[in-house]
Amino acid sequence: MSQYRPLSDSGKEWVFRREEPFVSEQDRARILLLNPVAGANIWRDYVSDAYLFPDLFADDVWVKANRVGGADWEALWESDESGFPVEALEHCDNWGDDTKIYFCCHADFVIETTWGVFLRTWKAFLFLDSDAILVGRKKKQALQFCANGDVALLVR
Repeated sequence: MSQYRPLSDSGKEWVFRREEPFVSEQDRARILLLNPVAGANIWRDYVSDAYLFPDLFADDVWVKANRVGGADWEALWESDESGFPVEALEHCDNWGDDTKIYFCCHADFVIETTWGVFLRTWKAFLFLDSDAILVGRKKKQALQFCANGDVALLVR
């Protein structure tokens, strides 16, 4: 059994098929929705083994307890600029374009791609559920895209 499932099965594929922000066919092919078991495993290992959704996190969960800074993502997201918040780029400065990342909305919805694909398509990703957590495979840095327009800079 594959560790992936078709993004079309989730009802969320539309965010990557919009004209604006445009996501190329090559990048769409590298945006992979994990099946429920694989997604739950990534969530458990990288995010939380006690909570299934970010809005349920207690204050002692690392996502809340290990914030080292923040930046505004919303103003840049709403602009015509394609760049990514500088503070978040600096926070993840040791991530290469081929670093495997997981965009974790909740335990049942985790997307795998690479840092390079995410940086090109991040505006589309942020049409998905709020408070999503972005973690890099074997990386200590993480990001949380909060509903208030802030990106929390985190250390796992």
